[in-house]
Amino acid sequence: MLSCFDIRKESNLEEVRQALAAYMTHMQELDLVVGADPIGIRQSDTILDTDEERSQAYLLLMHFRDRAQSDDAVRHIESFQEPAASIHRELYSKLESLVFICWEDS
Repeated sequence: MLSCFDIRKESNLEEVRQALAAYMTHMQELDLVVGADPIGIRQSDTILDTDEERSQAYLLLMHFRDRAQSDDAVRHIESFQEPAASIHRELYSKLESLVFICWEDS
């Protein structure tokens, strides 16, 4: 899953990284995600960036084993049960302008 986002003014990249690490640890302990790549910072000042629809400055690639695992992860987050709700809220509260795009390996 590709997530494009901006960081809220009251937060910073290091706080997002820490919140993401806690979130990923929780989800991996429950076998609800395989992992995630490091947060990427957009380089929009190059001819290689042709996306005119989105202006977000950051991206994250999250990896799931299969569709079943990603669907289970969504159900878990939408259950709003603790500690998942607090951990997800802590990360989500630092971000804005989120766009999620899901891909399946061929």
